[in-house]
Amino acid sequence: MHLKEKRIFITGATRGIGKAIALKLAEAGGHIAFTYCASDLKAVQVTEAALRAFGVKVQSIHVDASDFKATHKAIEDTIETFGGLDVLINNAGITRDNLLLRMSEADWDAVLNINLKSVFNTVKASIKTFLKQRSGSIINIASIVGISGHAGQTNYAASKAGMIGFTKSIALELGSRNIRANVIAPGFITTAMTDQMEPSIQQAWIQNIPLKRPGLPEDVANCALFLASDASNYITGKVIQVDGGLLT
Repeated sequence: MHLKEKRIFITGATRGIGKAIALKLAEAGGHIAFTYCASDLKAVQVTEAALRAFGVKVQSIHVDASDFKATHKAIEDTIETFGGLDVLINNAGITRDNLLLRMSEADWDAVLNINLKSVFNTVKASIKTFLKQRSGSIINIASIVGISGHAGQTNYAASKAGMIGFTKSIALELGSRNIRANVIAPGFITTAMTDQMEPSIQQAWIQNIPLKRPGLPEDVANCALFLASDASNYITGKVIQVDGGLLT
């Protein structure tokens, strides 16, 4: 599953799952362009150095993924720098958890804009290049919450469910032009966010996982590598759960 010379654009890749995906794909030979937000400024140089250690081209872009015009500019700059685009990975996402009774309109809008509108933005910006090349792999990082729902996460669940429906639709639209679109739906993955949870809550989650361990960002990255590579060239419109069997 090599990616030699493949040109890859990833949203949100300075930490957690996004960073693990970027490193895995760079290790496989892919050139990486990634976005970051203002809160990740300190991590950008570290991420760039780690990626360049694999001998690939690296481009970091400060952009709000929910900004239509800014995202288009970021994709256009990447295509110009790399000479094309082969893989698009939508990983950027936030949470603003609360019971619906207490959820503000601002928290609803923020999650839907970053998690879902950003996917529309990047795919819309990439589609002409993919169509011209008659190739491309779109990988959207959703969540099992988008399938099962979760109390206190109506905004997050809606955004991830929307991502799944969007992906299945574009898979149907673009398949005849050899453009694939798939979803990875992670379960309970060890990240900085889950590390902040009370140990008792973490253990309660783990007890419900058939494999009896939380997932690692690298587990998601391995799936992304498969979907980015030619090894998956007959797979499109699918939701692959990386959850240790949590949701069956």
